[in-house]
Amino acid sequence: MTDASDLPGWTHVYSGKVRDLYRPADSAAAASATTEGRILVVASDRVSAFDHVLSPGIPGKGELLTTLSLWWFDQLSGADGGPRIPNHLAATHALTLGPDGQANTADDLVDLIPQAVAGRAMVARTLDMLPIECVVRGYLTGSGWKEYQASGTVCGIALPAGLGDGDRLPEPIFTPAYKAPLGEHDENISFAQTEELVGPERAAQLRDASLAIYRRAAATAEAHGLILADTKFEFGLDADGVLTLADEVLTSDSSRYWDAEAWATGTTPAERMASFDKQIVRDWLAAHWDGAGTPPELPTEIVERTADNYRELLERLTA
Repeated sequence: MTDASDLPGWTHVYSGKVRDLYRPADSAAAASATTEGRILVVASDRVSAFDHVLSPGIPGKGELLTTLSLWWFDQLSGADGGPRIPNHLAATHALTLGPDGQANTADDLVDLIPQAVAGRAMVARTLDMLPIECVVRGYLTGSGWKEYQASGTVCGIALPAGLGDGDRLPEPIFTPAYKAPLGEHDENISFAQTEELVGPERAAQLRDASLAIYRRAAATAEAHGLILADTKFEFGLDADGVLTLADEVLTSDSSRYWDAEAWATGTTPAERMASFDKQIVRDWLAAHWDGAGTPPELPTEIVERTADNYRELLERLTA
């Protein structure tokens, strides 16, 4: 990851598990009206699982995920005739200012994204982020499958008996989580708890928006021979209080994608859930680490296969 000092015009303000955030530096150019209220979101090659950052990273991951997020933001922009979903993206260029303080011609546009992070960074509008991870599950798997085996529920939501690992749910379900501070575990919460955190009206808005986006994205994935098994969204409020989709969206890191043909013909969960995400990392870590202390380093084979999965997903969706 490039050090903050290597990003001209930007000052590092925060690093999460896999992303780094920068604000405009205190300079005349960065503090101009063209960059006010902007933030630079940089996707690193770091990879996380079970709330831990693992080593080594996945080469090219930041660029692959940023490209996929930008593609999905475009799909949700209303260009296809569907409803427009407001997102956090801002213009990535700003006019230069001449000695008289006036904007120069359009030929003098300056790219706000430093070359050092080109391809894996987005210039976004600053938002008042909501403390909810908006998880939507269309299929039974992962932690949901474990809970279902024990109680017949997923995040407290009762499901029909007789479902198997990887089965499609009767309807997609909204299973929110509280976004914990860095270094702590996110916590699954009920819809009632979500209402307590953000208010009943906002909670309903988050649920309805998440389910609507999931259904649109799942249909798009299906048209490309893919199943969107589950995903998570993050939202914030813009200066006018408009609910706005933020962060990454529908990427291999935030979602589970399966091959539709394998799911339809597979006879075991492993065959059915041939994935194009970081499930291979989760599976390897679960088999080689008891959760205590520092996670072991990922072997080269797992790193390479994960990178291949991310690349194939992007190619299949955008072909």
